[in-house]
Parts: sequence; structure tokens; C-alpha cells
Amino acid sequence: MARESESGLPIEPVYGPADLTGWDPDRKLGEPGAYPFTRGVYPTMYTGRPWTMRQYAGFGTAAESNARYRQLIAHGITGLSVAFDLPTQMGHDSDAPLAHGEVGKVGVAVDSIEDMRVLFDGIPLDEVSTSMTINAPAAPLLLLYQLVAEEQGVPADRLTGTIQNDVLKEYIARGTYIFPPKPSLRLTADIFRYCAARMPRWNTISISGYHMAEAGASPAQEIAFTLADGIEYVRTAVAAGMDVDDFAPRLSFFFVARTTLLEEVAKFRAARRIWARVMREEFGARDPKSWMLRFHTQTAGVQLTAQQPEVNLVRVAVQALGAVLGGTQSLHTNSFDEAIALPTDKSARLALRTQQVLAYETDVPATVDPFAGSYAVERLTDETEAAALDLMRGVEDLGGAEAAIERGFQKAEIERNAYRIAQETDSGERVVVGVNRFRLDEEEPYAPLRVDPAIEQRQRERLAGLRAGRDQGAVDAALAALKRAAAGEENVLYPMKEALRERATVGEVCGALREVWGSHVPSDAF
Repeated sequence: MARESESGLPIEPVYGPADLTGWDPDRKLGEPGAYPFTRGVYPTMYTGRPWTMRQYAGFGTAAESNARYRQLIAHGITGLSVAFDLPTQMGHDSDAPLAHGEVGKVGVAVDSIEDMRVLFDGIPLDEVSTSMTINAPAAPLLLLYQLVAEEQGVPADRLTGTIQNDVLKEYIARGTYIFPPKPSLRLTADIFRYCAARMPRWNTISISGYHMAEAGASPAQEIAFTLADGIEYVRTAVAAGMDVDDFAPRLSFFFVARTTLLEEVAKFRAARRIWARVMREEFGARDPKSWMLRFHTQTAGVQLTAQQPEVNLVRVAVQALGAVLGGTQSLHTNSFDEAIALPTDKSARLALRTQQVLAYETDVPATVDPFAGSYAVERLTDETEAAALDLMRGVEDLGGAEAAIERGFQKAEIERNAYRIAQETDSGERVVVGVNRFRLDEEEPYAPLRVDPAIEQRQRERLAGLRAGRDQGAVDAALAALKRAAAGEENVLYPMKEALRERATVGEVCGALREVWGSHVPSDAF
């Protein structure tokens, strides 16, 4: 029976030399750490040191999340990854009417410098790398982090980490946007400039395909639309007067790892190759670091099941292995109970242990790019690359990522693929263990972690206390300066930082920008 990859490409039962006829290994492969980086962005990869082990965490209040971070550090993680609650992601304070019922539910509530201070209490910010999954309000959250570091005596040029800061994918797949695309891109360019001057070791954006994959994108769609977004960000920064080599080395990417291990390895290899060529040939980047596609990977949350949740441990192990074989720079492994609720302490620890077993008990990290030259993987790499390039040409034909988003192109393509997956699952053609085959007559009981509903009231009280104790005149003046900068051409991060220092809230800062830039209204025109 013929099989197809997740991208709809044929998978042959046997591959051999004939499948690589005309294949030039010197052009396609190269050496690890050398252009076009098919085999990895560093010469030694994991033989020198393992990937960064991050665990995405955050829930409830800043104090509760701080306790989880301390536990994870004690268990051996090498990088923090912060999940923010939905109001924070949308630029609303916890006491806003729209925040009701969502405070602390899918991440930690951070309204002001006081919350950020508690979130990282006792965690030396010059010793830990922190990734923050935040997009539209990335600028104020980054500046709050910098302000807290300054209070610790840590200068900005010693801070390492990443802000996701990828608002284009919000219009495509996730929906936590605030402003229209054009001012959002202007804000991204301001962040690039600010970090180049003030925070040179910080990764200024994590251009994300993960959320597109969670919305139903195929592997080819995931890398095509993600790289197209990356091209749009680079064009925006160059148009703003920046030299490509001044910011491109700090760009990073974020992809999913599915259970289809061979195709995922091929996907990562193809993405590196495409990006290297784009940066060198289209943008004329001269620094080899500008050609490197460095990426973080998260195992596929969309493939986790509430039925027989312990089976997710197996899924996550396979997904993590694919990410490592594909050459990821950092990795988050999902907890087995995430399809039910927030991870418990035990399940989060097991997820981390999965990475540690791969790093320290297997021989996978002992050699660089062990799949190099595999007939199957090299053929899949070429076919995935060709499919992704075809989709990228479709985006370019519409005028680039921003124009294609306005037309609804990427969203429509992803939704078509998601519908295909749903049909295959419903019909049983696509097997999901424990869901449409190998089911139990009765599921075993499971006690999930619950967020205390009183958190919202406590956050409201903290905000009331903050507003009562600050110099409101200074806050108003700082927010007015921010609005003037937003209406002109000044970099908004400098007045924004002063407003946050005066204890303006994230919601107030985003509200000031909304007054000038407006809010995005989605289009289903395509």
C-alpha cells in the first residue's frame, strides 16, 4: 500500500542509489558547520555539548511560576522558557474586563515590573538563558526583564535568551495579535535596533512555525510560511536602514517535532539549506552567522491525546529524537498530561528526563548528523525543500508574507490541510493510538493540576496597590512620550522602558500604542 508523508509526498517502500541520481553531495551536504548547513550549523554539534534543555512553564501567579522554575533548575534544565497567560499575550492587564476568567490559566500573569520581579526572584539572570513566548507585547515584556536584571546588577549586554516576537504568524495561525501588520513590523524593527545597541547577546525574534503546525500545517507548509515570514522581517529591518549582518546573526526559529521522525529530520535539513541560500543570495549577507538557521524545537502538543495519556510519553520520546537527529539548538519536551491540564511537577520532571536520557544514555549525540547520506532521508530532504520553495513562490507572487496574510493565503492553505487530517482521522485512515484504534473500554482516572480561581482577584488587588502607590503624573507623562514616539519615527522602546520603570502596566503600554496604531481586524478575503 502506497504511503504519503505529512506533506503529501510519496514515501517509497525502498530507497536506493537510483533515488539520488544526479545528486551532488558536495552541493547538497557540505560539512557540518559550513554553508549550506544541511548537516547542522556547528561543526561539532552535540559531540561538544548537548542542546539547551528548556522546559516551557508558567501558570497562575508569578510566585507559583517562580517555584516551578526553581524546581526545574534543580532537576537540570539549562534554559528557562516562560509561558504567559492569555491576557498578558493580548496586552491586557489582569483587571481588564476582557481578562475575566483567563488570568493565570494558560501561563503566568505578568502585569507590571512587580510581577516580573517576583517571577525571577532568586534566579541569577546573568547565569540563565530565558526564552519568553510572547509576541505582540514582546517589547514591554523584554524591557521588564531588562529592568529586573538591572535591579540584580546585571548589565543588559550580559543577558542571553529569546523573545518570540513573531507577530506575523499570529495573523496566520494563532490569533494573539494586537496591532495591524504594518505597525507590528515597525515595532519588530525597533526591537532589532534596540537589542543591537543595548542587548547584543539577545535573540531578537523566534520566527515560529510551531503554531502553524499546531493549527494543521504540513511540514512543507510549516517551513515555507515560517521562512517567508523571516524574509518579511529581514526586509523590514533592511528598509529601516539596518545592515543585514548587524541583526541577522540574532534571528532564531521555532519548529515542531512530530512523530513522523524521518520527515521531520528531512524538514529541519531542508529549512537550513533554504535559509542559508536566501540570506547569502537574496540579502547579500556576508557574515556566515547570518546564513545559519538556528532553531528551538518543541514536541507536538497537537499529537498528544487525553485518552491513555501515558502513551504520550512514547510519542514525546520519538518526537524529541527526531528533533535531535535534525540538529535542533534547544528543545522542549511536552509533558504527557498536557492534553488534560497543566503539567504536574512529576510529569514536567519526566518530560525533562526524556531529554536527559537522549543526551546521556544514547549514542545519538556521539556523531554529527548520523542520517547524512541516507537514501530515504536525503530524498525526503530534497522533496520537502522543493515543496516548501513552491509554497514560498506562492507567497512572493502575492507580494510577500504581509500581503499574503492580508489576503488570507497562508491561513486558507493551513486550514485545507487541517481538514484533510481531520477527515483521515475520522475515517480511520490515519491511526491515532487510543483514539480511533486500540481503545480502552474505560479510561483510568487522572488527577490534573488545577489553577486556583482566586488568582484573578489577587492579581486585581496587586494592580490596585501598584496604581495607588505610584506617581501617576510621571506615568501619564511617560505614556504620552510613548504615544508621541509611536506617531513619529522614534524608536518606541526607549520611552516604553521609562514608562515601565515608572510602573506603568503592560496593558497601559499596549493601550497607548492601540490609541496611535489601532487594532487589527482579520480578513477572510482569500
